Amino acid sequence: MTSDENMTFKSYQDRANLFVKEYLLADSLIPYTSVISGMLACKMVFTFVFDLTQFLGSNYFKIHSNFSKVQRIEWNNRAVSTTHAIFITTISLYLVFCSSLFRDNPSSELITVRRSTLSTFALGVIHHLLSLVAVAYSMLSGEGQLYTFMVLISETTTPGINLRWYLDVAGMKKSKAYLINGVVIFISWLVARILLFIYMFYHVYLHFDQVEQMHPFGQILVVAVPVVLSVMNLVWFAKIIKGLRKTLAKRQ
Repeated sequence: MTSDENMTFKSYQDRANLFVKEYLLADSLIPYTSVISGMLACKMVFTFVFDLTQFLGSNYFKIHSNFSKVQRIEWNNRAVSTTHAIFITTISLYLVFCSSLFRDNPSSELITVRRSTLSTFALGVIHHLLSLVAVAYSMLSGEGQLYTFMVLISETTTPGINLRWYLDVAGMKKSKAYLINGVVIFISWLVARILLFIYMFYHVYLHFDQVEQMHPFGQILVVAVPVVLSVMNLVWFAKIIKGLRKTLAKRQ
C-alpha cells in the first residue's frame, strides 16, 4: 500500500471513528442507536441461529423428521430464545455484580440515575411485553437501570425451560437428563426469580431515598413491575415444585 493509499485509508478511518464517537455514542442518541442496532442484530442472529438449528435438527436428530411444521418452527424459535437469554443474562450479571457502575459509593451520583454507554446500549434489545414499558423508560430516561438489569437476570431460567421442551418432544421424559433438567430449573428459578427479587426489594428499601428522587412514573415502575413479576414467578414456582415432586414420585 502506497503512502497516498495509507493517507486515504487513515482519513476514512478517522471519519468512521468520529462518526461512532459523535453520533452512535452520543448520549442523546445512544437509546435510538441501540434500538436500531438491536433490531438489526436480532435479525442477523435469528437468521443464523434459525438456519443452524434447522440444519442440526435435520441432520443429527432423527426425531426432527417426525415433527409437524409447527413443532419445527418451535424447535428453531426456542434456539433463538436461548441465545438471547444467554446474552442478556451475561450482560445483566456483569453490570449488576461485576461492574463498578452500580456499586455503593456515597461520593458518586445517585444509584438510581447511573448509566453507561454499555448499559444504555444493552437495553436496546427489548424483550417481554410486561417489561417493555419499564425497559423503554429506563433506557430513554436513564433512571432505574440497575433494577431493570436485576429483573433481566431472571432470563437465566430460559435455556433450561427451552431444553425441557426439547427433551419432551424428543420422547425423553423418562430419561435422567429430564430429571436433572427439572432440578436445574428448580434451583435457577429459586435463585434468579425468587431470592434475587427479594434482594432487589431489599435494595430498593435501602435506597428508597434515592428512588423517591426519580420521576413519579419511574418510581411506580421500580415497584409495580417487580411486584407483578414476583407474583407470576411465585405462581410458576409452585407449578415447578408440583411438577418436580410428580417426576420424583414416579421414580421411586
